[in-house]
Amino acid sequence: MATENDQVIVSPFETEKDVEQGYHCISQAFGAQTRDGLWVMTNPGWDTPEGKALHTKRLLQRWQSVTTNKDGKPNTIFLKATLPDPDNQGERRVVGVAIWQQFSFVDGYGDPFDSDVSADLGSFSEQDRRFILQMTHSLWKRRIEYMREVEASGRNPPAIFTLDLCTVDPAYQRRGIAGKLVEAGLAEAKARGDLECTTEGSAMGRGLYRRLGFKDEEGKGEIHYELDDEFKTRNVPSNVFLRTRA
Repeated sequence: MATENDQVIVSPFETEKDVEQGYHCISQAFGAQTRDGLWVMTNPGWDTPEGKALHTKRLLQRWQSVTTNKDGKPNTIFLKATLPDPDNQGERRVVGVAIWQQFSFVDGYGDPFDSDVSADLGSFSEQDRRFILQMTHSLWKRRIEYMREVEASGRNPPAIFTLDLCTVDPAYQRRGIAGKLVEAGLAEAKARGDLECTTEGSAMGRGLYRRLGFKDEEGKGEIHYELDDEFKTRNVPSNVFLRTRA
């Protein structure tokens, strides 16, 4: 018989161990399971001890450098979904992760956003840098456009709440865990002044997002990656820009 302790609990990250276990979930989903082309390229060595340590440290730095809005609320929320750890009695294990971020070009209402990730690409070849920059520019082009539209609309608050990442360890999928992570973010957006939520939905996640209230923008369709001819044969992920008030 299931007890309360057997249930999925969604809560913010609390410790470095959460970050470590969270990165494991991310790497298993985006690396081992779906082989997401952009994620694999920007996380070299993700399946090696050295690479895992490097990228876990990068995620830790992001978690530790969260800014706050004018109300003192964190602009980025790292959510974990936990279940009892089968290997450690009395402890819980992170089995899913969602990163929600409040974005705005109006000071005090969220983090501004820029698709230029060149500062993080120093170790990449010149060709791979160009590919990654073209990919991220295309992936986040509509996000930035919509942030500008919200800024000019007179909406209050002049911000969006973006599901930047949502993933569940493949060993724990199909248990409703991703839905709980999304629902927690939607509730937080409501509490922050009924912010509209957006995401770049992957092929795996978009069905869930649509069921929970995200909508396609009319006439937009899948995100088109504007790539040089030399990159046209590379593996690129399928994504679509979704928002809750489309």
